Amino acid sequence: MPATLNGQLVVAISSRALFDFEAENEVFEAGDDRAYMALQQQRLDEPAPPGVAFSLVQKLLAFNAGGTPQVEVVVLSRNDPISGMRVFRSARHYGLPVERGVFTRGASPWRYLKPLSAQLFLSTNEADVRQALQAGVAAARVMPQAARASAAHPQELRIAFDGDAVLFSDEAEQVFQRDGLAAFRDHETSRAHLPLPAGPFKPVLEALHRLQRSPGGGMHVRTALVTARSAPAHERAIRTLMDWQIEVDEAMFLGGLAKGEFLREFEPDFFFDDQAGHVQSAAVHVPAGQVTAGIAAG
Repeated sequence: MPATLNGQLVVAISSRALFDFEAENEVFEAGDDRAYMALQQQRLDEPAPPGVAFSLVQKLLAFNAGGTPQVEVVVLSRNDPISGMRVFRSARHYGLPVERGVFTRGASPWRYLKPLSAQLFLSTNEADVRQALQAGVAAARVMPQAARASAAHPQELRIAFDGDAVLFSDEAEQVFQRDGLAAFRDHETSRAHLPLPAGPFKPVLEALHRLQRSPGGGMHVRTALVTARSAPAHERAIRTLMDWQIEVDEAMFLGGLAKGEFLREFEPDFFFDDQAGHVQSAAVHVPAGQVTAGIAAG
């Protein structure tokens, strides 16, 4: 029988999201991919530094330590196969059990998400992220210069999500962008008992909820909803989660306040938001990525 990833949370991640290849990427961006390949080959035995999503991946894989595979991480990268060797060697150096990878040498790799049954794709390439989202896979553009995760919670995977256009659809955000704040509040108050349609990251939250109920390897999950909504528009968001039978541990209804300092206190391993301004505010303090979907994503 062929191997299967059924029943697992499958996360596909690019090389630059997992490891810090920024110095090497400068050579690649100069347009000389052979010089880039030669540099990676020269550094094969030099482990790459951890990247922005390293802590997220490390903690996700730790859930498998209980013996039952619950999470699979696959490298899905525009890198070439030689550079892929360094990726695998770096993963082995840090004790990350990453065994699968697809390396496309400059071609867009998003088309391999479906055969992998991936539920989440993290990449520094905006075009790849947009294509993944259009294909129905939750995806975010990782900010390679974002702050690294705190080491204060080694046994707890912490993830924070924006609401509209991330966990929920951008239905309400469209009203806000078109008609303003007062119309948005009226729209959400009158529909408080009507669940919001699902956004691209609902399946990811569902998968985390399953991990939360079946922790492995001594690991636990803590989630947060961090949204620009405020009362009375908060109620529809909460009732939507109740309808989905999914709980979050913390909810922050910030009414337009900058999210960065609140996220600094929550200390997530990753934060997902659709708006560039919120991501930039967050990235000063925590690992962050932009979900380039919805009317406000730009």
